[in-house]
Amino acid sequence: MEQINIQYYKKNGCNLILGSYEGKLCLADHKHRKQRSTIDKRLQDMIKAKYVEQSDEILELTIKQLDEYFDMARKEFDIPLLLVGSDFQKSVWNALLKIPFGQTRSYKEQAQIVGDIKAVRAVANANGANAISIIVPCHRIIGSNGNLTGYAGGLNLKKKLLELENNLFTI
Repeated sequence: MEQINIQYYKKNGCNLILGSYEGKLCLADHKHRKQRSTIDKRLQDMIKAKYVEQSDEILELTIKQLDEYFDMARKEFDIPLLLVGSDFQKSVWNALLKIPFGQTRSYKEQAQIVGDIKAVRAVANANGANAISIIVPCHRIIGSNGNLTGYAGGLNLKKKLLELENNLFTI
């Protein structure tokens, strides 16, 4: 069986499990999220690989870039990604990648971007299934009324990430 190399990352209240497969990052997710087992099962089943705690170049690059992000020295990530999900989920996650640092979008705006204004709930569900947190920035999606809504890492962390990005954006 193939393997997904995993490492753990903890900084600034963010506790992540990182995973790479064949030279691409496939996992950067909140270690203690409610859907942890669902996300892990999807990745392992779709890639047909098991987790092995082992470092590699991609995981080291991810840790370096996350450190730079949290140290307010990085606005963009340039890590090769492997998005593992349905075609619809991938379209939602690719739309997230286009949201600039320091900006937010509503679920409704994201649904428009993926081409189906009526798919707000499906977009929200796909955001919730995102396995590459921060780098695929689902924290930049807020409610239509401007309120912070659901985030696998918790609303306090979502608020901290948005504040960090607003500070990064103005530097």
